[in-house]
Amino acid sequence: MGYKISVINQKGGPGKSTVARAIATCYANSEWDVKIADLDISQSTSFNWLQRRLFNEISPVVAVETFGTADAALKQANNYDLFIFDGAPTASRATKQISLASDLVIIPTGLSTDDLQPAVALAHNLVSEGVEEDRICFVFNRATGSDTEYKEAVNYLNKTPYFVIDGKIEEKPSYRRAMDAGQSIIETRFKQPREKAEAVIQNIINRLETITEE
Repeated sequence: MGYKISVINQKGGPGKSTVARAIATCYANSEWDVKIADLDISQSTSFNWLQRRLFNEISPVVAVETFGTADAALKQANNYDLFIFDGAPTASRATKQISLASDLVIIPTGLSTDDLQPAVALAHNLVSEGVEEDRICFVFNRATGSDTEYKEAVNYLNKTPYFVIDGKIEEKPSYRRAMDAGQSIIETRFKQPREKAEAVIQNIINRLETITEE
């Protein structure tokens, strides 16, 4: 039985697929058998990303499949070393199902209060549904370059009982270009953005290892 990660949010635009793809390519590069379950059937952004990746013959190959229900995805989850649920952009029964089944629940958020408040509300809701607090974490994505704004957002989240992944994934053209070509943000050819993204993803991996070893 492998690991399961959910990447979720209750609003569109926080970059769930960006985070899911980066984690998937990181593990696939270490020869793990990885699959992304794209649960956003209206957009299928991760599945479409896979088509670009295959067209451009980018390795390693990362399996992506679109699922209409969480039940269908969960039936396959134990067949992989790592199964990543790329959640739909709404809080739903499916969000609860995949979160309860996951070793780690990642909630991407921006730095503004408009992003932070619903992210925290989602975490609280998941805990009320039975998800353990220590399995939930926040990661900053599509962030600005402002260190002051970042510190304020960290302080905001540190008042909650949930883990905050160190670092931030900024809004950068190099990341968009990479994903347009079927790469993940840790595969961009630009060294500094790549290393910053790798550091955040490594911190996510460290958190997964910590909570699964407890």
